[in-house]
This record gives sequence, structure tokens and C-alpha cells, in this order.
Amino acid sequence: MTATAESPASEGVRLSSPAGRWVLACSVLGSGMALLDGTIVNIALPRLGEDLGASLATLQWTVNGYLLTLAGLILLGGGLGDRYGRRRVFVIGVVWFAVASALCGLAQDSAMLIAARALQGVGGALLTPGSLALVQSSYRPEDRAKAVGAWSGLGGVAAAVGPFLGGYLVDGPGWRWIFLVNLPIAAIVVAIALRHVPESRDRNASGSFDVRGAALAALCLAGITYALIAASGNPSPATVAVPALAGVACGVAFLVTERNQPHPMLPLSVFSSRLFTSMNVVTLCLYAAIGGVFFILPVQLQVAAGYSALQAGLATLPVTVLMLLLSAPAGAMAQRIGPRLPLTVGPLVTAAGLLLLIRVSPDSSSYVPDVLPAVVVMGLGMSLFVAPLTATVLASVEVDHAGVASGVNNAAARVAQLLVVAALPLAIGLSDQAYRSPYRVDAAFGSAMLICAGLCALAGLLAFLLVPAQALREELDKPPCAQPECVAHCGVSAPPLEPGPAEVRQR
Repeated sequence: MTATAESPASEGVRLSSPAGRWVLACSVLGSGMALLDGTIVNIALPRLGEDLGASLATLQWTVNGYLLTLAGLILLGGGLGDRYGRRRVFVIGVVWFAVASALCGLAQDSAMLIAARALQGVGGALLTPGSLALVQSSYRPEDRAKAVGAWSGLGGVAAAVGPFLGGYLVDGPGWRWIFLVNLPIAAIVVAIALRHVPESRDRNASGSFDVRGAALAALCLAGITYALIAASGNPSPATVAVPALAGVACGVAFLVTERNQPHPMLPLSVFSSRLFTSMNVVTLCLYAAIGGVFFILPVQLQVAAGYSALQAGLATLPVTVLMLLLSAPAGAMAQRIGPRLPLTVGPLVTAAGLLLLIRVSPDSSSYVPDVLPAVVVMGLGMSLFVAPLTATVLASVEVDHAGVASGVNNAAARVAQLLVVAALPLAIGLSDQAYRSPYRVDAAFGSAMLICAGLCALAGLLAFLLVPAQALREELDKPPCAQPECVAHCGVSAPPLEPGPAEVRQR
């Protein structure tokens, strides 16, 4: 298929055609790299730390270096594609991600690894919204909903493979291969994109990019994150206070910039919706809890319970599988009965699963009685709330703001994980080399699960108090996530990005 620039959406390809299958394969493989990163890296942390002689702060920055740039720039990623070409920006993101992955795999010390992870996050911010943008812009309107559904479901399969692949690579050729495995995938994606994916852009895109806003957002998050991580290592007061105050100051400057910017990265007007604001607070609580669990649980399983990396990866696989199988039925149920019940019950069930995880200890006899019930309950709870949460967020704003609302909600989840990875070790008293001690890890793990369960319970309470019981039932027919074919989602790192307003109208 010859790529043509600026093809109108109405002249897109059919999903059933060879060209349509190539576009789908390209977008799924591209987004799959980022989805794999959300599960593989955490599995590798104990072995990575041992190999590099790293402190817990280094492991925190290994996760947060990526999340920091991803969360700060993801709202710009889609806009760059609309302006300069969706395929072009997507390919740049894939190549950038691959080069950064190679640097991660070749890192000789902690500083190089953290810097490479931050660069990897920049690539992720370009390719993550770009993969969905390719689907939105490449297909004929009548095939678009099915294409998004196929993209979501196949992406879920990629996420499900992550724990197995990560554990296998860490136990086999070594942790460096969790990054190097991205290189052949990226080469395939680029080859398909350049040969088979049409170029497209938004001809009506106008205005300058909010570079200042993006920089201030990243600096705000960086300052606060640095202060939280540094606070767990017995630093001087200035070591914590200076970056914390700088981060807060950048946050204030960011809000002022966004208020006065003619084309802001984050339009503050969307927060005039009380429901939209409430749902993002719920998102912060839920994904902080989930991020905390998936950061500390692999350490507990490997260091305290004696699991191999492969066993630790497979231990959480039921969560991903249940979300893949049940998120679509949960979205359909929320459409019938309203979102309040699933958004209340889902977090509470998840909290119950986290409390069950406290049983995981050095004395755990086997996986089936000690771990499996907890992760199954957790997976059931997450399956209940992910699709209704996204649908409620989109229903709470005007249809023209659907893309912005989805991007803000996705970024909120990543910010929540960024902050919890920085703050949780401080809250549970785990620092420096303590993550290598089975006794100290086990003692901190119970406290971590209590905190994460409390965040889930708080999210359920907020949803019960703030979400109308029935008022959104009619509205939930409108967003794309309300359609059963496009709510399948099993990524644990963030809510799904959803199609923008043009695609919403086509549904």
C-alpha cells in the first residue's frame, strides 16, 4: 500500500483488507512495546538491583525516570501527530523508544540506566497516543469501532504476555534483555509503518504547542518525586525541602501558564465539570494503589517468598487475564445499571484482594493457597471498575473534549503511580539496601498492602458519594468505551486512551 499524505478519513482502508491488517499489526506491535514495559521492568527490579549494586532509590528512579517523562509529555504526543503527521510522529516515537531501550540494556551503572529510562519515556509519550491515532485515522468510518476494539483486545494480549516474558528473560539471558527485546519489535514496526501505513494529519490543527506547560509539569513532578525519594534516606532538611518547594512552585507556574495559554496542554476548563474532577481524584487513588502493588509485590515474591523471576511474573498473570476477559462485560453492565455500583464495588473488591496478599510471606507454602486467591479477587475488582471509570470520565465532558478528557485521565493514572513509587517506601520504612533483606521486605510489605487497600477503599467511597446512580445511563451510550467491542482492556499502568470527538460521532 502506498502511503499518501493527508488522506481524508472517509478514504480510509477496510479492516478486512490486507492493508487494514497491516495497519492494525503496526499499531498493536507499537503500543505492545509500551504495554510490556509496564509489567516487565518491575519483575526485573530485584535482579537488576543485585547486578548493579543499586540502592532502593535507584530502583525507584528506574521506574520513575520513565514515568516522569511519559506523564509529563503524553498530553502533547497526540497533538504533535495531528500537526506533523501521525505516522511520522509514531515512527519517531518507536525509533526513540528503541534507541533508549538499547541504552537501558547497555547501561553500565545506575546513572546511565536512569537517564536512558527517562529518554524511553519520551518515546513512550509519542508512540502510546500515536498507535491509537493510526487506527483512528486510517480506517473507513464504518470499520473504525471494530478496529479500535481489535486494537484494544490484541494490545491486552501483549500485556498478558509481559509477566511471562519478563520472568523468562530475567531468569534466562538476564535483565538487560527486557530492554533489548524491544529492538527487533521496533524494527518490524518501522518497516510496516513506512511501507503499509498511510500518513494523515489534522488539517485544522492550529496554534503553537504548549512547550512551557510541558516543561513546568515535568519539573513539578521531578521536584516532588526527588524530595519523596530522598526523604527515605536520612537526608538533610534542605535536601528534601529545596526540591519539594521548587516542584510546588513549578506546579503553580504550570497552572498559571495553562490558564493564560491560548492552546494549553491541559485545558483547565474541563475541570469545571464536578464529575470529571471527581473521577480523576478516584483515578489517582486507584492507580496509586495499583502502582504501589505492582512495584512492591515482585520484590516480596522474589526476596521474601523465594520465587524466581519467572514465577513472580506468572503469579500476577490472573489479574491481566481476568481484565482481558471481563472488562467488556463490566462496561456493558455499567451501561445498563449506571456506573455508581461498579465504581463502588470494584475498588472495594480490589481492596479485599490486597488484604489477602498480606498472607504472602517467607512462610507461604505454595502459590495456589497463598497467592492465587488474592490475585483472582484483585483481578475481579479491577475488571469491574476500569471500563466504567473511563466511560464516566468521557460522559462527564462535552463530546468535543473527549480526547482531552481521556488524555488527562490517562496522565492522572501515570502521575499517581509516579508519586506512589516515590512515597511508598518512605511510608513503610523501606530504604537503601533493605529491599535485599527477606525479613525487612516482609515487615514492610504488610504495611504497603494496608495503605494500598485503604486507597482503593477511599476511591470506592468517593465514587459512591459523587457518581450519580442513574443520571449517566443515557450519557454512557455515547462514549466509545461504552461499546462492548472497545472496552476490553488489561493494562495495569493506566486507563485506556479513547478515540477523540470525530470518532465518537461516528459511533
